[in-house]
Amino acid sequence: MKALVSVVVGLCLAGAVLAEEPDVIVSHAIAERGEPQYPEGFEHWDYVNPDAPRKGYITLGVRGTFDNFNRFAQRGTTPAGIRENLFDPLMVANGDEMGVYYGLIAEKVEYPTSHDWIIFHLDPRATFQDGEPILASDVAFTFNLFMEDGVPQFSTYYEGVSVEVLDDRKVKFTLPRSDKALLIGLVDTPVFPEHVFKDIEFPEPLTTVPVGSGAYTISDYKMGQYVVYKRIDDYWALNHPTRVGQLNFDFERYDYYLDDTVLLEAFKKGEYDFRRESVSKNWATQYEGDNFEKGHIVKEEISHDLPHGMQSFVFNIQQPVFEDRRVRMAINLLFDFEWTNENLFYGKYERTRSYFQNTDYMATGLPEGNQLEILEQFRDQVPPEVFTEPYESYETDGSGNIRPQLRQALGLLQQAGYELQNGKMVNLDSGEPITFELLLYSPNFERVAIPFQENLARAGITMNIRTVDITQYTNRWRERDYDMIVDTLGGGAYPSDQLVFEWDSRYMDSTYNAVGTSDPVIDALVRGIAENQQNEDMLLAYGRALDRVLLWRYYVVPNWHLDEYWVAYWNKFARPDTRMPRYSLGLGTWWLDEEAAATLPDRNAR
Repeated sequence: MKALVSVVVGLCLAGAVLAEEPDVIVSHAIAERGEPQYPEGFEHWDYVNPDAPRKGYITLGVRGTFDNFNRFAQRGTTPAGIRENLFDPLMVANGDEMGVYYGLIAEKVEYPTSHDWIIFHLDPRATFQDGEPILASDVAFTFNLFMEDGVPQFSTYYEGVSVEVLDDRKVKFTLPRSDKALLIGLVDTPVFPEHVFKDIEFPEPLTTVPVGSGAYTISDYKMGQYVVYKRIDDYWALNHPTRVGQLNFDFERYDYYLDDTVLLEAFKKGEYDFRRESVSKNWATQYEGDNFEKGHIVKEEISHDLPHGMQSFVFNIQQPVFEDRRVRMAINLLFDFEWTNENLFYGKYERTRSYFQNTDYMATGLPEGNQLEILEQFRDQVPPEVFTEPYESYETDGSGNIRPQLRQALGLLQQAGYELQNGKMVNLDSGEPITFELLLYSPNFERVAIPFQENLARAGITMNIRTVDITQYTNRWRERDYDMIVDTLGGGAYPSDQLVFEWDSRYMDSTYNAVGTSDPVIDALVRGIAENQQNEDMLLAYGRALDRVLLWRYYVVPNWHLDEYWVAYWNKFARPDTRMPRYSLGLGTWWLDEEAAATLPDRNAR
C-alpha cells in the first residue's frame, strides 16, 4: 500500500496539448518537473532490447514466508512479486526517470492547471485476466474500496476526494482543493475487477488466487513455500511501449527459505538463478567454488550513483527511554562504524551522512540563503547546532578503542539525569536503568549489532537483541511494538511528498512513521517540501533544512551505503548491451540465453 500512496508532486507534460476548455491539458504522460523523456508515440524505453525473446523460466530465492494473496489487506504477508505481476496501475514509471508516469491502463490524462480534478481516459484494449474489459467503473470501485476498507493512511490522505464515472472509458477524480500532490498520486492506483472483488472481504488475507489486471497470474503455489507466476498468453499490453523488451520469462518462480545461510547455499547449489548480495562478509568469502571457477555462476560488481536513504538503527522516540536527545546522542557515540567497516565489512561501505545521500539535497556546511530564512522561523524550537555547526557523524580511529567517545557519552548521560550505579546507567529520578531491545528479522545483522551491544554495555546501557521471523516482525512493526529497529528513511532523487508518511504528525498512527515523531517544526518542513515541488530553489532549501533538523535531532544511528550492485547469477541470461536504466539494475530487461543455459550442469532450477 505504500506504493499506492507514494506521491510525487507537480505536473509537466511532453507532447501535451490544450483541450477545448482553456487551461486544461491532455497528455500521454505526467512528470513531477521538467518534461518527460519519452514523447507521445514512443516505441520503447531506451534501455531495453525490443527484440528480446520471451521464453523460459527464472527462479528467485526469498527469505521468509507468506500466507496471503491480497497485497492490500490489513493483515497477512504476501509473496514477492505479487504487486507488479498481478495488478497493473493506471500509469507506469520507468527506470530512467524519477516521478514521471506514462499511460498504461489509462492511455492519457486530462486535468486543469488549477490541479483540482483529473480525468483518466482508459485504453479501450485494456482487459482483466479473465478477458473482461477494464472499465471506468472498476477504477471507481477500486478507489472506493481502498477508501472504505484499505489501510487507514490511504483514506486519511485522500479525504475529500470524490470519484465519478463519466462513461465506460472515462473516470474523473475531483479534489477538495488545488493540490498537485493528490492529483498525481492517483496515477499509481492499481485497478481491481469489481465483478470479482465485490464479493471479497478486502481487509482480510486472501488464500485463493485473485483475478488481476497484470501480465502474470499465479499458476502454482504452496502457501508459505513457493509461488509460480505464469505470463498470460493474451495479456493485452504485451507489446505496449512501456512493456516492450520486458516480461521476458514465461514463468517467474519464488522459492522461500527460513534461514539466510540456507538461502545462500541453495543458490550456490543451483536451486535458484539470481541473487543480489547485501552482506559484505558473504560477498567477500562465500561466492566461490567449482561453479564459480567453471563459469557456471557469474559474480559481478556493477557501479551506480543511485541516491540513498538513511539506513540506520531507528529509535522509537515514543518509548520514554529515547525521549531525551542527549540519550540518543550518547548511543550514537557508541556505534563504532570505522571499526565495523574494517573488521566486518572488509572496508566496502561508506558511512551514510544524510537522509538524501548522493543528491543535492544533502545538508552541508552552515545554513544560508533561503534555507536559513526557513530555519530562522524555528530558531527556538530546534537544536542550536542547526545554526552553528555542520553536521558530521561521530567518528573513531577504527582501532576499537572508544575511550574518548565513551567519556563524551557518559557526560551526555549525566547531563540527562543518569548515573552509573553498579555497572548500570540509571535514571536518578525513576531509578530505571537504560535497557532497550533491538528488533531484527535477519540473523545477518546480529554480527553488526553485537559489537555495538558490547560498546553500549561499557556505558552501563543494556541493548537486548531479538531476531524474529518476518511475520512476527511485520506485525510488531505495524503496531509500533519495538524500541529500536533497522529501517531506511528518506531517500530518492529529490524530497517528495511521500515524506509526510514518514514524518508528519498527521500520520502518527501510520506505521510508516517509524521514529514516532509528532513535531510542528518537522510538520512545517515536510509540508513546505510538498508545496514547493515546482519551485526548485525552495525545494532545495526545504529539503536541506529538513535533512539538517533530522540529523541534529539524532532520531537514528546512521548506518552505511554501497555505490555498487553486488549480483551473482547462473550463466543462463542475456541482457541489453547498451546500458542499464539509470535508477535500477534492470533485471526486468534480461532474458533467457538458451545456448548458455545448455552448458550448465543439471540442477533443480529450470
